[in-house]
Amino acid sequence: MAVLGLMSGTSADGVDAVLAWFQGKPDRPHWRILNSSFLAYPDALRQRLIAAGQGQPTSSASWLDLAEELSEHNAAAARQCDPRGLAGLVGCHGQTVWHRPPQGARRGASWQLLQAPLLAQLLQRPVIFDFRAADLALGGQGAPLVPPADEALLGRVAGWRALLNLGGIANLTLLPPASGPERHQSVRGWDCGPANTLLDLAAERFSQGRVRFDADGAWAAQGQPDQQLIGAWLQEPYFRQPPPKSTGREVFGGDDLDRRLAQLEQAAQRRGQSLEPADALASLTALSAAVVAQDLSLLPARPVELLVAGGGCRNRTLMAELGRRCRGTTVRPLAELGIADNQREALAFALLAWWHAQGHPGNAPSVTGAPSPCRLGVLVEPAARRG
Repeated sequence: MAVLGLMSGTSADGVDAVLAWFQGKPDRPHWRILNSSFLAYPDALRQRLIAAGQGQPTSSASWLDLAEELSEHNAAAARQCDPRGLAGLVGCHGQTVWHRPPQGARRGASWQLLQAPLLAQLLQRPVIFDFRAADLALGGQGAPLVPPADEALLGRVAGWRALLNLGGIANLTLLPPASGPERHQSVRGWDCGPANTLLDLAAERFSQGRVRFDADGAWAAQGQPDQQLIGAWLQEPYFRQPPPKSTGREVFGGDDLDRRLAQLEQAAQRRGQSLEPADALASLTALSAAVVAQDLSLLPARPVELLVAGGGCRNRTLMAELGRRCRGTTVRPLAELGIADNQREALAFALLAWWHAQGHPGNAPSVTGAPSPCRLGVLVEPAARRG
């Protein structure tokens, strides 16, 4: 079956689309990527999505306009990737505008902005959406959802294998070995902390809006990270919290950037200096790598390899920091296994949509903390076929 996956992550830079074919056993399907593409958001739409994800108040009318524009953009991304309409099913994540993990007696909730009936009507295809709600209703985190898809798509190797997505947020998947005493363990995964959210916001701020991100990490490469302050940051509650855990821009957004830049400025002043943008970017880049390395260092067994995907793959300074801080683990791009850095998550949501159609559970309780597996997503059909 051909399925189209649509994904827009925390960075809110646009929609990744993957058209894939699945057949066979759901837990280890035969699959291939038929096509993939990326459709960037217009700058005005991107800025509104980022503001919404950081809690900026907005009117009901503006929310409605934003959801409609976002849905139309997803439809355009779908047509770009699948111009012949080969997909019999579409899996669309929508845009996360707020994520609230469960805490104590308070249940979790997560809002992925999308008008799915409109998307189904525009594409004349059934759409699966709202993938997080069922896991949250069971008491799980509702995120991350990609780890079980990683296991199904890539399988296991002789030792522990880790997959890292460097999108707006850095999240890890841990796949147990294929053999040996640990082969019966379950897949694991969690959100480590910020990857590109703080970096992109800082680059945009320091450039007065001229650039949206630090291309290749070239700006950060000119600076020196404040290692003492990074060490203090690593002791913050979220970074020390054991899995299951999930987070987003509502935690690591503009307010968090303000706090960290103020601390960096104070540290520079104590040295009789002023804070240079390159030093700030170097420190934030090092933090993104350090939170991942710290999580890996706390594991009972270090993974034999770390496969990296997401936009952060193209940040050479961030990749160099990862390699330096994750000694003993081979760090390499996931693209070497045939899945490009901008394909992984859209491919995963295509698989999750196919699993929904197969009646197969999509969550991993070992990842989200839910008490049981469940089928993920809600199906919506086009209201009427066009004549």
